[in-house]
Amino acid sequence: MNQDELKQAVAHAALAYVVEDSIVGVGTGSTARMFIKALSGMKDRITGAVASSEDTRKRLEGHGIRVFDLNEVSELPVYIDGADEINPGLHMIKGGGGALTREKIIAAVAKTFVCIADESKRVNVLGAFPLPIEVIPMATAHVARAMVDLGGSPVLREGFRTDNGNLILDVHGLQIVDPVGLETRINHIVGVVSNGLFARRPADICLLGTYSGVQVLSAH
Repeated sequence: MNQDELKQAVAHAALAYVVEDSIVGVGTGSTARMFIKALSGMKDRITGAVASSEDTRKRLEGHGIRVFDLNEVSELPVYIDGADEINPGLHMIKGGGGALTREKIIAAVAKTFVCIADESKRVNVLGAFPLPIEVIPMATAHVARAMVDLGGSPVLREGFRTDNGNLILDVHGLQIVDPVGLETRINHIVGVVSNGLFARRPADICLLGTYSGVQVLSAH
């Protein structure tokens, strides 16, 4: 099996966590795109979806799945999304696709957060993947200096704007041994909209695609 086949395996496994006759939260990225394709096969058994990005919204609608604004939704049984890295505590780095803020909002609302990932995303310590931070444009230099003080090497993501109209700093060189603490600390920097650490609200379950099959992981 190649990496795409591992992603397809976890995308299909995630269908078991979709609650029929309800709304499902859907993430952004290559694995989430495969989940959208799989979800289209049961679109008549769900009410619709909430999208974490404009790209996801377009893809859902392209498959005939009704998309709701999160403000219209009183409860969200499950949110299904990928990760750029995930550790044994199911803390994640997300935001390689730039949708981290909307992803984090949907994750906060969802009763259950299911991460779907291939085994290349599993790490013991987060940080090899650069940590994305969404920033208000006028605060970019200020936030970058603050991240240098925290031991990181921030790089502006060139030619990119988030769906919220903001910029992304990708912070290299971090070894994140306290994901919850660092997430909180970064969020207290003025000008930060959100950061790509999903530690205060980690995944509840990770469906990990491995060459020996899909493993179901819970936090430990």
